[in-house]
Amino acid sequence: MRLDDLRPASSAARISLTATSKLPTRFGVYVLHVFQDHQAGVEHIALVLGEIENSSNVLARVHSECLTGDIFSSQRCDCGEQLEASQSLIYTAQQGVIIYLRGHEGRGIGITNKILAYALQDQGLDTVEANLELNLPVDSRHYDAAAEILKMLKVRSIRLLTNNPDKVSALLSSKILIDSIQPIQTSPNAFNHAYLQTKQLKLGHTLLL
Repeated sequence: MRLDDLRPASSAARISLTATSKLPTRFGVYVLHVFQDHQAGVEHIALVLGEIENSSNVLARVHSECLTGDIFSSQRCDCGEQLEASQSLIYTAQQGVIIYLRGHEGRGIGITNKILAYALQDQGLDTVEANLELNLPVDSRHYDAAAEILKMLKVRSIRLLTNNPDKVSALLSSKILIDSIQPIQTSPNAFNHAYLQTKQLKLGHTLLL
């Protein structure tokens, strides 16, 4: 895929490509694209392995930024494990894409509020109750930027790696063709078991606990 193919047709487009380079990882050599989200004021990432242009049934992970899980290996959530599992599955398939969405920390409430919610969870509230106690939305994430990036990458259809039904609905409403949904199962631990149960029971996530 040529870089010019990824550039928006209009300068008024919400998403624009700003940089591209190869990224060697433990899970193969990806092509990393940086996209500026002019509406949200953040930069998103697309990690691409193999040829995905005009391809169908492409393994795809739309991943919400999680500093504590992705960077610091937090065991309070399963985010880092899901990201690593996605890379492993894409490496096995030798084709796929990970859309890393910035500005999604704590289901959209930001790192400060996320840590405040953690403190409330330490006092016995669950992840949903903690957000509401702070007068914050349970989940304020949007996925239209991910849909636009997938369209810019010219992916025909995807096999979506997710446990989140809201993510599926959002991508479908943005006219992304989803061939199938593949849940990502991680092993619960003593610190995140209750959190995962809440996601399963209150947010409808597909989890085997």
